[in-house]
Amino acid sequence: MTSAGSSRYGIAEWYGEPYEGLSVERRRELAQIAGGGNEESPACRFQQGSPPCHKRGGVCSLIRYQPGDSDRIGPSQGRPVIVCPKRFEEDRVVLHWLAEIVGFPANEAMVAREVPFMRGTGTDRAAGKIDLMVARNRDGTLEWYGLEIQAVYFSGRGMQTEFVALKDDQEPVPPFPDSIRRPDWRSSSAKRLMPQLQIKVPTLRRWGSKIAVAVDRPFFDSIGGLSPEPSHDLNDGDIIWMIPEMFRAGREPFQLSRGHWEVLTLEDSNNKLLAAETVRRDAFEQMLRNKLEHLVPPQSSGS
Repeated sequence: MTSAGSSRYGIAEWYGEPYEGLSVERRRELAQIAGGGNEESPACRFQQGSPPCHKRGGVCSLIRYQPGDSDRIGPSQGRPVIVCPKRFEEDRVVLHWLAEIVGFPANEAMVAREVPFMRGTGTDRAAGKIDLMVARNRDGTLEWYGLEIQAVYFSGRGMQTEFVALKDDQEPVPPFPDSIRRPDWRSSSAKRLMPQLQIKVPTLRRWGSKIAVAVDRPFFDSIGGLSPEPSHDLNDGDIIWMIPEMFRAGREPFQLSRGHWEVLTLEDSNNKLLAAETVRRDAFEQMLRNKLEHLVPPQSSGS
């Protein structure tokens, strides 16, 4: 049994559908697909052309649930946390938003995907790409801005055990998450996103352009949140931070909408992405004591 008050992250959106609104039959169908069945994955409603979902397990976002009765989920709390980058592509909200921010008229804005940015020194093959580009080509002059999208990794046990349980579950209310899983802000920010920006921003700065970064609100809050006096002047920095919001009306699907945006320098962005503080020594040593175990002497190899 789960102790009262110990909330856990669970599925918020599954193959583009709100988890809490799924029927028992639909949950079982999706669990069969997510568990590696032979059925074709549902179409991804967020991508243009609605291709089949290619994310393993099909989980678009997570949300925190309070425990309910009989090991069932209770009310959800907080905002969904996006764990699939394709989730940001709904209705091209972010792309149109970026085009507006940089001053591209709607009838002139163009887009390109995965444009090679680096080449291997020995192979001459693409070794790094920019996720998306928003551009316009007016009177032979090409103007463009890069767009990097960063979803959040999660740490903890994989989702496979959850899918197995859901395949046979018959209760109207979904079961409470079977394991502790948390958004891994550190891996997603300092370990993943920051190196990308450190490589790409200086070159784009030399070329006279900028890069935009799209993350969701929980991600941005985890690295310090909104600046006290956010700048909307593109000349004030190197990176356009875009933080779309997820909202839901009643039982309808979640929708992505425009939220906050601000311009920061690369240096200020690095400081946000590295944001962390050292624990107190007594707390560190207590954790150390809890983890210590005897170092077993090596077995004698003598004859």
